[in-house]
Amino acid sequence: MSKIIIIGAGAMGTAFSLPCLDNKHEVNIVGTHLENDFIDNLKSNDNLHPGLNIKIDKKVAVHKFENLNNLLNIEVDLIVLGISSKGIEWVSEQLSIIYKNKKIPDILMLTKGLSIYNNNYELLVDKLKRLLADKGINKINISAVGGPCLASGLANRVHSSVVIANEDIKTAKKIAKMLNTNYYHTSFSDDLNGVEVSAAIKNIFSMAVGSAKGLCGKDISNDVREKNYLNTSSALIKQSIHEMEVFVEHLKGKKETVKGLAGLGDLYVSTGGGRNAKMGAYIGEGLTFSEAKKTKMENVTVEGADLAKEIAKKVNEDFDEKKLPLMLSMINAIVEDKKLELKWELFG
Repeated sequence: MSKIIIIGAGAMGTAFSLPCLDNKHEVNIVGTHLENDFIDNLKSNDNLHPGLNIKIDKKVAVHKFENLNNLLNIEVDLIVLGISSKGIEWVSEQLSIIYKNKKIPDILMLTKGLSIYNNNYELLVDKLKRLLADKGINKINISAVGGPCLASGLANRVHSSVVIANEDIKTAKKIAKMLNTNYYHTSFSDDLNGVEVSAAIKNIFSMAVGSAKGLCGKDISNDVREKNYLNTSSALIKQSIHEMEVFVEHLKGKKETVKGLAGLGDLYVSTGGGRNAKMGAYIGEGLTFSEAKKTKMENVTVEGADLAKEIAKKVNEDFDEKKLPLMLSMINAIVEDKKLELKWELFG
């Protein structure tokens, strides 16, 4: 039995506690400083998690942020980060205070993302390493999870397959074994870059595939679109995988990772009705991003759009339309707030 601390009481962090619990580990969920009221409400409602609509097993201890220091000052085997990408700075600060003069435990990141730092692409894993190094913590072992696993499915113990990635394959294998159950199927990889890049950029391509129904043809009825858009959707998925391979290799990942769980698998599940695909559908219907955001998804975070804005300048510098026609069309439509037009003649 291992001691696992999950930081973040959101949907995915909480759902992740189930395979940990089912493997007989001691599991504690600690909310961030922004989740105190949420945890009060959860406990007053018999541990019913509103984002998952399930009751959290009482064997999983749920704590407010104020208990983080005490929990991490006891021997811990694995710290799991279930925070948003914007919380990386915050968590690096907390960890640097607690582990200033001692070894930090293995970390597993559920958070996905890609940003720009000093005009270079930076994975969230690398960002956390950099922030901790700036605070004097250099010995750190971070793994990441990739693959098609929606929180609601995991919370209901639906069969799900994921890949645990770490540059050290022994660590990846150890954590995969620690978490594997008869429904949460874990594999492992040493291609940390490939897994993390695929997991991030698939959100942009999810929007592109989501646009298929609106863009499947001109001057045809809605009934024809509804019955035949999958032709277009399939073509966009094929192009997405091709361009993901190009992009992943550019960021020193392995091309074959894109055709695995972190790439093709995650793209498939995210095009099945997630937030990115929904935004893509509105854009495919002819709305600009700002119009769709304001009138359809005003209070919804669209990760693919946020990422597009973050990396737009760098991607346009590094690639031309012949290399990434779909990705650049999607990114530039969002950043320039114009209608999406696809250049089919450039597709590979």
